[in-house]
Amino acid sequence: MSDLTLPSPDADPSARFYVREHHPENGTLLGFWIYLMSDCLVFAALFATYAVLGRNYAGGPTGAQLFDLPLVALNTSLLLLSSITYGFAMIEMQQRRLRRTLVWLGVTGLLGAGFIGLELFEFVHLIGEGAGPQRSGFLTAFFALVGTHGLHVAFGIVWLVTLIAQLAKHGLTPENGRRLMCLSMFWHFLDVVWIGVFTFVYLMGVLP
Repeated sequence: MSDLTLPSPDADPSARFYVREHHPENGTLLGFWIYLMSDCLVFAALFATYAVLGRNYAGGPTGAQLFDLPLVALNTSLLLLSSITYGFAMIEMQQRRLRRTLVWLGVTGLLGAGFIGLELFEFVHLIGEGAGPQRSGFLTAFFALVGTHGLHVAFGIVWLVTLIAQLAKHGLTPENGRRLMCLSMFWHFLDVVWIGVFTFVYLMGVLP
């Protein structure tokens, strides 16, 4: 926070008054942390729903019969690798290297798009096998949890593309630096949630 001295428009030219300028950096980060905490509550509710309905097969297929663990492991690797590449982008941003920052952000976006593509392939395959969300409580909870996470990743990719355009146009300004930091927290948060999904839904789902 700083003080600016400005001349009064309707007073003596020598008279001055003070305007206090507020820098929104701390407020922006605090507000985004509050948003992430609210998102934690959303995913906690979805995990709790899956915990209740995860064994409610209604005579339909189980997770052991449906889940393709090698495919899910590949998808998990893409998302975790995207978290690493985003970390490289943040390092380059701190070094004030715009071109390399953009390259690593682009790689992150491609890995995220690959994650979404494989997830959509899994959903289409399950629905084609007659295992859509209406088949049982287990599948309803599964599609709700995994689909919500996928929507978050898709939103993150849109945000990432928008931020790449902002960086290309305006460079590494302080405002863009704060936006990069917020997206970094969001992206890593989604990685943590996915580790929970992979463990709680997929790995435990194939157990008898």
